[in-house]
Amino acid sequence: MMKAAAFGAALALALSGGALAQTPAVPPLPPPPARAPAMAVAVDLAQTAIAACAANGYKVTAVVLDAAAAERVLIVADGAASITPAIGTRKAFTAITFKAPSGEVGDRVKTDPAVAAQFKADTRLIPWAGGEPLMWGGELIGALGVSGAPGGDKDDACAKAALAKVKLG
Repeated sequence: MMKAAAFGAALALALSGGALAQTPAVPPLPPPPARAPAMAVAVDLAQTAIAACAANGYKVTAVVLDAAAAERVLIVADGAASITPAIGTRKAFTAITFKAPSGEVGDRVKTDPAVAAQFKADTRLIPWAGGEPLMWGGELIGALGVSGAPGGDKDDACAKAALAKVKLG
């Protein structure tokens, strides 16, 4: 009886073409980490944007995302509204998604049905100014989002002031 069972197992293995002896497939390697500004640069960008807004009396939040939209830095100024971190993050996400300032993309929503459809389909996008892509050597490395000033144009001015002062490279 044991010999018959062993013979059956050997026969099954032989007929399977040795499938049981094959090594398992190697899982694919994870994707490389997203491009991102150095931590010191990300902190400097956020602090500089907040300082630019504070000089005009605005209490804002500044967020820096890496190219994969993962949060790198989030700084909320004293007195900034509690909704500003979420809005600043959405502005930065919009800038990353379109590789363009969020305000410019917001203007395209009004005239480009494909862009409008993308906004409707993805609630992380927001058509307000204040999100600026971070480019280095022609490559997207993240985005800066600012929220809390009385108007996206003022948020965007603070973001642009930070980009003008802080060197990405």
